[in-house]
Amino acid sequence: MAITAQLVKELREKTGAGMMDCKKALQETDGNIDAAIDYLREKGIAKAAKKADRIAAEGSAYIEISGNDAVLLELNCETDFVTKNDQFQQLAQDLAKHLLAAKPANVEEALQQSFQGGEDTVEAFINSNIAKIGEKISLRRFAIFNKTDNDVFGAYIHMGGKIGVVTVLEGTDNEQVAKDIAMHIAAINPKYLSRDAVSAEDIEKEREVLKTQALNEGKPEKIVEKMVEGRLNKFFEEICLLDQSFVKDPDQKVKQVAANHNATVQSFVRYEVGEGIEKREDNFAEEVMSQVNKK
Repeated sequence: MAITAQLVKELREKTGAGMMDCKKALQETDGNIDAAIDYLREKGIAKAAKKADRIAAEGSAYIEISGNDAVLLELNCETDFVTKNDQFQQLAQDLAKHLLAAKPANVEEALQQSFQGGEDTVEAFINSNIAKIGEKISLRRFAIFNKTDNDVFGAYIHMGGKIGVVTVLEGTDNEQVAKDIAMHIAAINPKYLSRDAVSAEDIEKEREVLKTQALNEGKPEKIVEKMVEGRLNKFFEEICLLDQSFVKDPDQKVKQVAANHNATVQSFVRYEVGEGIEKREDNFAEEVMSQVNKK
């Protein structure tokens, strides 16, 4: 029978599953709603949908490198315990391999792609793992990198996946210096590669703040401008990778470390798991008391 939009909508409301999953379930069951619900439950998709409102702020960063391509991803779950689960780690690896092969533009596109050429989408594959692992799991973000044979990737995973960094160095095959710079990025957390990457608006805003600070300190207005420029250099050193003192040798800037190997830092991405996600703060004592009071 024809699968109408209304039928898909009804199944979505009953299961919370995604539109494409509902459409496929109805096609597989010839439009039978009850059978489609069972189909989704068997696939673990309906069960996964019920977990959708949970907060997944834990997880792991994962890096996969294949030739001249690399990917850094963040896979989230609800508890730190699950990140040590072999199945969770395998899921991260499987997703990374898919991303390298398919090269989607964003997470939304990735989720709707066919997983490894099979019938299931990437989203359905993740949902099937949710059903087995028992926690909400989500592919939060990823970055894909490309290089030439004359360049090198610097890859570093910190604290078992709490922080992941990939950097690309042009003009060298020295993996150790690339990894050292990736470790620096993990530790210092620069916001930009270079001064050129900082917007004129942000620079002007910082300049005004520094000028006001100097005037409030009672400095003569005629020397304030020179003071501001000096402090602005300090501002760049704090946020721009190339201007930072190298963590393993503070006497050198990061750009000098790269130049010592006839290299330049082309790009980098740093993921810290859970950054920007508002974590739920549970009060265990209150939770227990609330359960006691219900009895």
